[in-house]
Order: sequence, then C-alpha cells, then structure tokens
Amino acid sequence: MKSAVIVFPGSNCDRDAKTVLAATGLQPVMVWHGDNSLPKVDLVVLPGGFSYGDYLRSGAMAAHSPVMREVKAHADKGGLVIGICNGFQVLTESGLLPGILMRNQKLKFVCREVRLNVETIATPFTKNYKKGQVINVPVAHHDGNYFADAATLKSLQDNDQIVFTYQDNPNGSQLNIAGICNAKRNVLGMMPHPERHAESLIGGVDGVALFKSLLAA
Repeated sequence: MKSAVIVFPGSNCDRDAKTVLAATGLQPVMVWHGDNSLPKVDLVVLPGGFSYGDYLRSGAMAAHSPVMREVKAHADKGGLVIGICNGFQVLTESGLLPGILMRNQKLKFVCREVRLNVETIATPFTKNYKKGQVINVPVAHHDGNYFADAATLKSLQDNDQIVFTYQDNPNGSQLNIAGICNAKRNVLGMMPHPERHAESLIGGVDGVALFKSLLAA
C-alpha cells in the first residue's frame, strides 16, 4: 500500500506521519503543497501543524493549495484521506468534511493526552479497534472546537459518521466530537494525533491500530 504526506508551509508533523507510515508498511512519499499532481497512492495524509501560520483561519489558505484539487479528486474516486489536527481543519475548509473548527472554548492552546471513545469501527481507519474502546491519544491545538449546525450534527449521528469522541472534552466541541468521516467513509478528520502514540518509547501505542487498519483496508 502506498501513501502520500502533503507538506504545507508550516507543517510540523509531516515527518512524524512519514515515520509511522513507513513503520506500518504504508510506503510514504512527501508531496509539496504547490504540486499540481499526486503520485499513484492509496492514502493521502494531511498532517498537523500551522499551515501558512494560521494567518487567516486555520487551514483556510492550505485548502486552496494547488495539490488540494488532486486530493479532492482522489477522495471523489474513493481514495483514502486522513487529516490530522491542522489536516482536519484543511478538510473542513476545503469542503471534504462538514462543519468547522473554531477557537478552543477557553481560548487557550491545549497540549496533553486525552481519552477517546471509538464510536464506530465501520471505517477503513478503525477496523483494528473495538467499538466502544477507550484509547489515549495526544492533542495539541488552539482551534479544535468542532461546530456544525443542528441538521449536520443529526446527519453525522444518524449516518454513524462520528468516529471518535472525547471523554473529557478539551476544547468545547459539540457532541464531544474528536473525529468524523464523510458519508462514503473514505475521508477521516481528527484533532488528536495518532502518529504521536505509535511507539511505546514516546508514550503509547494506541494510535498504531489506526495505521494498521489502513494497511488491512
């Protein structure tokens, strides 16, 4: 299985993502945001960081990078896409996922481990978890407060598109949402960083199952 990590100006988790992808057999290549094409891959990763310094809205400028046209085309054809932290913000700003990520409720940067509930295993990203499983994954964000209108929230619930929820909501997200997928279930956005808990030497391994799920998919 082959993957691509999109690198935006201000990305700071791109190499972390590459390391974990390589370790789990997902054969990563790095792709610059200004490129007009994608190599032939199964998975595209939009990594965490502060694309364009978050100078407009988090992810708003990155959503218009040339390569995002190819990412959207990849997703439209059923290709797998995951956006982590800033990558989740890019996915909402580009319309690949519904809703928006606003400033954290207490207007402070949050950087700590959180406990997540795995709400669904009916995605290519979560097959190696158990429904209802509680996992520990770090967060590091200032704009992780997920917001959507009532109709969108109901649709997410009704269609089993809420993938992860917080046990102890660090940012004020509606319905404690930590991660959602699209209706076709091939695009996932999540604020926590599974790539930062993929090695016991750096604090935990609860993120490994996500990447192994993708390999199985």
